Amino acid sequence: MPPAQAPTPDRPDTPATPAPPHRPTRRGLLLALAGATALTLAPPGRPASARAASRRPAGGPTGPGPARVEELLAQLTLDEKTALLHGTADPERLGQAGYVPGVPRLGIPPLRLADGPAGVRLPRTATALPAPVMLAAAFDPALARAYGRVIGHEGRALGQDVLLSPMVNLIRTPYAGRNFETFSEDPLLSADLVAEEIRGIQAEGLIATVKHLALNNQERDRLSVDVRADEQTRHETELRGFEAAVAAGVGSVMAAYNKVDGVHSTESRDLLTDVLRDRWGFDGWVMSDWGAVHSTVPALTAGCDMEMPRGPHFGAALRAAVRDGRIDEAAVDTAVRRVLTVRERFGHLDAPTARPARDAAAGARLAREVAVAGATLLRNAHRTLPLAGPAARSIAVIGPTGSVPFASGGGSAHVVSDAAVSPLDALRARAGADATVTYALGEDIHGKPLPATGATLEPARSLDEVAVAAGETWRHEAAFTTAADDDWSLFVHYTGRRPTVTLDGTDLFPVVPGATEFAGGLGGRAPDGRHLRRADLRLAAGAHRLAVTAHGGTGGQRFRLRAANTATRSADRAAAVAAARAAESVVLFAYEDATEGRDRTTLALPGGQEALIEAVTAANPRTTVVLNTSSAVTMPWLERTGAVLQMYYPGQEGGPATAAVLFGDADPGGRLTQTFPRTEDAHPTAGDPRRYPGQDGIEEYGEGVHVGHRWYDAEDVTPLFPFGHGLSYTTFRYEALRVVPAAGGLLHVTFSVLNTGTRTGTDVAQVYAGPSPDLTALGIDQPRRILAGYRRLTLAAGAHRRITVTVGARTLSSWDSARHAWVLGTGRREIHVGRSSRNLPLRTRAVVRP
Repeated sequence: MPPAQAPTPDRPDTPATPAPPHRPTRRGLLLALAGATALTLAPPGRPASARAASRRPAGGPTGPGPARVEELLAQLTLDEKTALLHGTADPERLGQAGYVPGVPRLGIPPLRLADGPAGVRLPRTATALPAPVMLAAAFDPALARAYGRVIGHEGRALGQDVLLSPMVNLIRTPYAGRNFETFSEDPLLSADLVAEEIRGIQAEGLIATVKHLALNNQERDRLSVDVRADEQTRHETELRGFEAAVAAGVGSVMAAYNKVDGVHSTESRDLLTDVLRDRWGFDGWVMSDWGAVHSTVPALTAGCDMEMPRGPHFGAALRAAVRDGRIDEAAVDTAVRRVLTVRERFGHLDAPTARPARDAAAGARLAREVAVAGATLLRNAHRTLPLAGPAARSIAVIGPTGSVPFASGGGSAHVVSDAAVSPLDALRARAGADATVTYALGEDIHGKPLPATGATLEPARSLDEVAVAAGETWRHEAAFTTAADDDWSLFVHYTGRRPTVTLDGTDLFPVVPGATEFAGGLGGRAPDGRHLRRADLRLAAGAHRLAVTAHGGTGGQRFRLRAANTATRSADRAAAVAAARAAESVVLFAYEDATEGRDRTTLALPGGQEALIEAVTAANPRTTVVLNTSSAVTMPWLERTGAVLQMYYPGQEGGPATAAVLFGDADPGGRLTQTFPRTEDAHPTAGDPRRYPGQDGIEEYGEGVHVGHRWYDAEDVTPLFPFGHGLSYTTFRYEALRVVPAAGGLLHVTFSVLNTGTRTGTDVAQVYAGPSPDLTALGIDQPRRILAGYRRLTLAAGAHRRITVTVGARTLSSWDSARHAWVLGTGRREIHVGRSSRNLPLRTRAVVRP
């Protein structure tokens, strides 16, 4: 693949990808003529995003499309038109998320749509990249483009036409189950990264889909919650990333499940037409999230063009609505034109060409690069890291994700990787033959064979490896007797149809249709690849009736039933403590298993991991905790540790990348893209159910524009770790700040960064801007500080670099709800420069002028 080239949005000193001339909207022209104070950015140009984009007219949102599209539209029957606007089953059963049939008689091929926030999600293998939140931690738009190119190339190679990614919803609450699938709590950083990832995806000929428009920031009640956010809040926070995606030429937008102001997102004319198309100039098509369409005429006329994954509303119901006169066929034509215009731009209507071959080696290289770049060192006391000397030659590895690679999160983000080396194996390889690297489980996530300590089965029978032949049904009932009241976990590992396991008549592992059936990337599979489900329950002492039924299906299956209780957990913890005492240093892997379809219920590490960390650090204070978590966690154990390394879900190369950072072969290059709260009751959505998860079906974005780190500043709350935080193995000094204002609302912020340590290191220089006095006078709410720019840089020991970060007019503007426009924040503003939102040693003032 060609090398990535990534412009940085909102930075005029960096050239952007050339684009054909754009056509401003009437609203944009009127607002631009209103005066210099109101800064309205016209809709973006349409960059070449695929092989034919630069030589064909793109076609407006509602006007005529390219000649080829208009020719096809004139020949399509109503049945054929509606068939292009909804999904159906794929006759070839390739296993992707969606399929739209083509029209063979007119040469329109079918459309295949695959999930892919961290790699192409199919039953076949693909590169499992680090989670997008880890990509974002690198603060590197060029790397985001390279990330997109890998996914785009593999998607095409694996027979796909559309990628259902990237996700750009902000990290608004730390409980949200899909925080790992998106980038950041910060609007600027999210906008920069989503634009570059889209450019990368579409440069390879795969259509990108930015999702989920809009305000889809939680999984709890996502199908029904009604989100309320004022106009300024929307434009300055959540919508900024979607606008950047449109500017990058994204082909498709996915409308969310939730309602906005009482209207389903798929029926919101305000979002899908007034903002997306009329204000931003989007010329692609809008598809629904899976099952998110609730009507026919309201959804189509609002601007939703495609219903997925089937067509209860856009199939026969739409044809009937046309024939009954409830909707004009011209509205159907508009939706079809939008779909075909994008497909023509990507060459789908040309003669078929050979798809590229997959380059697994290139994918693996990029996966490792991202994992190292996003590795975020949160704490490093007493030079615990990098591992060296005796600490590098005697290591105890503890925790389930030490021995089992935790490559991907769950749900639609899970990728079947080619191969993944566990951190344990990678550490052993890096430590060398002369080192001693031991392992202890510490926390059991797969269970022990039944009967476990403290229980009996009568009649006795092994349930640890049961084979059921094809076409047969296997049944067993037994008395499961527990010696004492206890907390139990039961696990079923299976290869085929899920066995039915009941205890006292209650189904422990019911099959629940829909998104709630998604399993986590760790807890959904056993180490040998079998499906895995877990049930946690409190059992009273005495006999319980256990019944198991398993079906062999057409190919037979194997399953096992396992358990864990207080006795087995205590034994695992004791073994971990013994291993820690016997070693010079400890690397303890802690996990949190997030997935689409459910939110977290606590910010604490699940299970007995907090107790495990307390016990292990008491036995050996030279303990590094490696966090394989989706989002922020609370850390009451923090001060006991030697170091804490945030590795998120690091992809298939996470093991070698973790080892490289722990041993100092690479500097930890990541910085937090979300603030970590100190406690459960000290974050933007804490203590107010109206903010999260919603009350009486309504959720209010009461924090307004003060999202993420802005809230901590506004409320004077000290976080556990601030936005932008991350340590290096070297030290840096910032000095000589100078800000030069320029016409058009620009600021050129120049300063020096010096590596004052003894080794090469990476830092992310961050620029923050204070509020505009002129906007304050107008009564427009503003954060105390906003992230205004950043620059990732690597310096050798003793080296220094003079860098300039140009802050653009949009970043220095606020949304004026009275004018329905961006207004430049003029006047004398504070400019801060440093290493995080709470570590800003340089400060000056500069005048912003139109």
